[in-house]
Amino acid sequence: MKALDELTFDNRFARLGDVFSTSVLPEPITEPRLVVASDAALALLDLDHEQAELPVFAELFSGQKLWAEADPRAMVYSGHQFGSYNPRLGDGRGLLLGEVYNDAGEHWDLHLKGAGQTPYSRMGDGRAVLRSSIREFLASEALHALGIPSSRAACVIGSTTPVWRETQERAAMVLRLAKSHIRFGSFEYFFYTKQPERLKELADHVLRLHYPQALEAEEPYLAMFTEIVERNAELIAKWQAYGFCHGVMNTDNMSVLGITFDFGPFAFLDDFDQKFICNHSDHEGRYSFSNQVPIAQWNLSALAQALTPFISVDALREAIGLFLPLYQAHYLDLMRRRLGLTTTEDDDSKIVTGLLQLMQNSGVDYTLFFRRLGDESAEVAVNRLRDDFVDRAGFDAWAEVYKARVARESAGTEAQRQVRMHAVNPLYILRNYLAQRAIEDAEKGDYQEVRRLHAVLCNPFKEQAAMDSYAQRPPDWGKHLEISCSS
Repeated sequence: MKALDELTFDNRFARLGDVFSTSVLPEPITEPRLVVASDAALALLDLDHEQAELPVFAELFSGQKLWAEADPRAMVYSGHQFGSYNPRLGDGRGLLLGEVYNDAGEHWDLHLKGAGQTPYSRMGDGRAVLRSSIREFLASEALHALGIPSSRAACVIGSTTPVWRETQERAAMVLRLAKSHIRFGSFEYFFYTKQPERLKELADHVLRLHYPQALEAEEPYLAMFTEIVERNAELIAKWQAYGFCHGVMNTDNMSVLGITFDFGPFAFLDDFDQKFICNHSDHEGRYSFSNQVPIAQWNLSALAQALTPFISVDALREAIGLFLPLYQAHYLDLMRRRLGLTTTEDDDSKIVTGLLQLMQNSGVDYTLFFRRLGDESAEVAVNRLRDDFVDRAGFDAWAEVYKARVARESAGTEAQRQVRMHAVNPLYILRNYLAQRAIEDAEKGDYQEVRRLHAVLCNPFKEQAAMDSYAQRPPDWGKHLEISCSS
């Protein structure tokens, strides 16, 4: 493990030059203090967890100090926001401090969110508030623990710097890690501003550094785009299978790596609801839970448009056509596993859709249903769970089909089935009310609940002693919290 002053920087994106980003120094926040840190994320940088307790740690990730080898940059991009094209966005409150090269041979972006104004801030102050920083930190690490590809979060640094949103709040910074912060909107910017040489330079950068296997293909750019389609199909399948709602799937919030990116008004489902909208600003429901699949395909089409100088339209259409069948295959595989099934039968999709329809009409807790289904034998579990459903006759009919399907499985004993199910069905998820409770304590200067919740979410599948309260259904007030994009 390394000390903070031993990190090795290799700022590959910065070397692309000023057309792709603008050199900006972070604006420090006052009286920085560590709110929470992720040992696992810090380990990606070869940093020992004890480094987070040093005063210099908070100083570095609050903008007060900077490595000599860092090259802070605000990246430029555009994007479709709620379906409308915005020609110039960019990092308005975040800075790419640099890229750290670790001992495993990996490059990790250090991206400081809430670092102050940049040329892309528009009318904003460039700050992030404590509540949004905590939410992003918890979500990043929780998704990773669930096996859902995501940017990572190394720490949150709080301060006494005042910022104004609806009321006065305190500024904070979150250190985000990813192997790249290039997004769909990065390509759109150079396509729509008619800079074909720069567009090709960006494509070659992504191809060489992040999709090197595509260089061996007959059409490397097409091979790269096809893999982006494949990665997003798997990503969205995992979102849907685990009930995660992103909330703002604009093209500038979509990573070319196929990871969950740019957290705003996200939420995990409590009661199952296909029409759930987690962003109170999304009046039309464009980014509702059920719309995440078609929106992901729409966003891929927007990226494809930006790649038409290099790839034929027919080839792009064919690649996009892979998305839905790949998504469906990944999703059904995940849902089979969540139901404890290891084999494949033609009617499995009907078992899944039938269950979700029953859940939709009954307000069933999405996470706890699957967890409880694996607590006992299928026979005992469905008898216990039937009381959660309004249409009990409908559930009984579904249960008979499910029990017969489980009986046809040949993969081990009933106890082994329960172990398999508990390995894929979390007991703990980041419910909005849990995050809110931790945020309220943190805003009073008490960070213990944030740290405790983070620890629980890092091990979501295993029951943890004395943590029963984190696995309960939310109180009524906790089901309808309004979350906005405001940071």
